[in-house]
Amino acid sequence: MTTGHTGQAIKSVLNSEKGFCKFLSANDTGATGGHQSGILISKSAVEMMFSRQELGQAGIPKRTIKIRWQDDFETESCFTYYESKNELRITRFGRGFPFLKPEQTGALFVFTKQTHTDYSGYFLETDDEIEEFLDTFGISPTETNSLIDVQRVSAETQEKLSIQEFINGLDVDFPASDVMSAAARTIEEKVYDHMEYIRLNPDKKIISWTNMEYTLFRALEYARYGEIITKGFHSVDEFVRVANVVLNRRKSRAGKSLEHHLSAIFDGNCIEYSSQAVTEGNKKPDFLFPSQEAYHDYGFSVDYIVSLAAKTTCKDRWRQVLNEADRLRDKPKYLCTLQQGISGAQMDEMQVENVILVVPKPYIATYPI
Repeated sequence: MTTGHTGQAIKSVLNSEKGFCKFLSANDTGATGGHQSGILISKSAVEMMFSRQELGQAGIPKRTIKIRWQDDFETESCFTYYESKNELRITRFGRGFPFLKPEQTGALFVFTKQTHTDYSGYFLETDDEIEEFLDTFGISPTETNSLIDVQRVSAETQEKLSIQEFINGLDVDFPASDVMSAAARTIEEKVYDHMEYIRLNPDKKIISWTNMEYTLFRALEYARYGEIITKGFHSVDEFVRVANVVLNRRKSRAGKSLEHHLSAIFDGNCIEYSSQAVTEGNKKPDFLFPSQEAYHDYGFSVDYIVSLAAKTTCKDRWRQVLNEADRLRDKPKYLCTLQQGISGAQMDEMQVENVILVVPKPYIATYPI
C-alpha cells in the first residue's frame, strides 16, 4: 500500500499540471564542497517553470514562486534561467532548509506544478520509496531528470491510487450508498475516461461502474476490518457480531447501488423520471417515467407511463414488482437486473405476469431463449 511521502508525491504528480523528477547530485547537496546555488533542473522542464513571454524578456529571467515541501511547510523561492549556461535553477530555500545536505545526495527529488505560482516538492530517500515512485510511472533510473509522462501509469495502478485517495479522505467509517456509488463513477471515469459511453454504450457503463463500486467497497472493508480479521477474535460471539455487521452492510449497499447508477445513466441522457416515487398505499417503485406527478394525474394516459424496478439479483424477488403501481396493473412491469441467467420456468412465470427483464446486452446470452 502506497503511504508516506511516496504516496503524497505520486498523488501530487497525478493531480498537477506537470511533474518532474531527478536524483540530487553532489553539487545540489553541497557534497562536493563547492555548493552551487540551488537545485539544477533539466531544460526539458522549462515549460513548467517559465512561459515563453517570460523567457523572452530582457536580462536573466527570474520569478518568485511558492513551493510546499513534503506537504509540510512552504518557502518563497525563485526560478532562474541562465541562458548563457543553458541552465535552470531553483534557489532561495531559506535558512535551515533540511533537505539539501551532503548525506542526501542520490535522493529522488520530485517537483510538481499546481498553478503558475504554486508548486510542490518532495524528497524520497530510501530505496523502497524511490523504486515505488519510479515503478508507478514506469520510469527507469536512467529516464529521470525530465518531465514525467503520467500516461505511462497503468490503469490498474491509477485505480488503486484513486481508491486509496478516496478512503484516506473519508471522515466516516462507511459513507452513504449514494456517496459510494458516486465515488465509483468518478474513479471509473478518471481511470478509463469513457464518459461518452453513458450515451453510446450505457450497458457497458453500468457494468463498469458496478464492478468499480464492488472493488471500492471491498478495499474499504479491508481498510476497516483487515486488521481485526488478521488478529483474530476472542470469542465466537465477537466473530458473529462482526460478520453480521459486514454482511448486512453488503446487502444494503448492493440493493441501492444499481439504482444510483441507473439514475446517472438517465441523467446523462436527459431522461425525465422520478426515483422512489410514491404510488398508492405508500408503495415506492424505484423509477417512474416521466414523473410521479404524471402518474398521479389521471388525465395523463397510462400509455405514456412506465415503471422500472432495479434489483441486482431477481431470482426470488421479482414478484415484489407486481403491485408497485396500481394504475399500471395491466401494463408491462419492467425490471432491471444484473443477474446473469435464470431458469426457463421462471422466465415463463415472468411472461405470464407481464414482467419484462432489462439486462445489459452482454448478459442476454445467459438467459434461456
